[in-house]
Amino acid sequence: MAYNRALVALLLGAAGLLGVCGCRRAATAGAEKPAALSGNVQVYQLKGVVVSSSPATGEVSIDSEEIPGFMGAMIMPYTLAQPNIAGELHPGDHIVARLRVSDTGATLLDQIVVSAQAQPDYKPKMVYNELKPGEPVPDFHFLNQSGRMVRLEQFRGKAVLLTFVYTRCPLPDYCIRMSRNFAQIDREMAADPSLYRRTHLLSVSFDPDHDTPKVLRAYGEEYAGKSAPGVFAHWDFAVAPKAELPEVEKFFDVGVSQAADGTLTHSLSTVAIAPDGTVFRWYPTNDWSPEEAIHQLKLSLGK
Repeated sequence: MAYNRALVALLLGAAGLLGVCGCRRAATAGAEKPAALSGNVQVYQLKGVVVSSSPATGEVSIDSEEIPGFMGAMIMPYTLAQPNIAGELHPGDHIVARLRVSDTGATLLDQIVVSAQAQPDYKPKMVYNELKPGEPVPDFHFLNQSGRMVRLEQFRGKAVLLTFVYTRCPLPDYCIRMSRNFAQIDREMAADPSLYRRTHLLSVSFDPDHDTPKVLRAYGEEYAGKSAPGVFAHWDFAVAPKAELPEVEKFFDVGVSQAADGTLTHSLSTVAIAPDGTVFRWYPTNDWSPEEAIHQLKLSLGK
């Protein structure tokens, strides 16, 4: 079972202290006063797996990847800037965090994002679909960058690659990575006119209050290229209408939580839809490559 269905509710269960599955940093409302560092401070990004955590000491031990410019891959303990979130970190959780290091040797870990939860101990408010090959995809409607409604049904006969983003997402491994992957896919498929004609890309936002057609157009031009001929002919940037958004999120297994400051925590979902309108391949994480996605689209076309 994919992690992301259970992960979304961690934000609710943890009173907003941890970001889950990307696109939201750790909040401070109701938390203890964050610890501070003295002297000169260097900032690094840490990625790793939780080995242990101690609410009593406010420390967490992480098996981290190499931190360029600081140290190689190793297991070591870190002090949490907000000790009261230690109980929300479980052995086996995959995290991304900000590591601050003082010239005195002291360290603090904050802005923690749990990208995969080892202990799904929070129940989601909504039961999400786990997409299966051959499952029919509903004819959802989306408002695109040109202010026009597009329907999934209109792409019947083509292989469609659909992903979810929101334009304000700040994290490089989430929406930004999805959009960069799609940009690479769009460029590579453009080199094969036959494949280009038989495929379509669709980036769908779950942020209708902010992601208007104007915003989506500017965002789309950033990734697809302003000068590209027919820039949106093969790749639509669209947003799900509010009335339809809950069903879209439920079907595609996209959990979204909104904080008081308007930031969004969400899970990932990228789907290759076959020409007959059924699920061909589902990616519930960011662990896929543009080459793999193109290969799946070709397979769905019988190539």
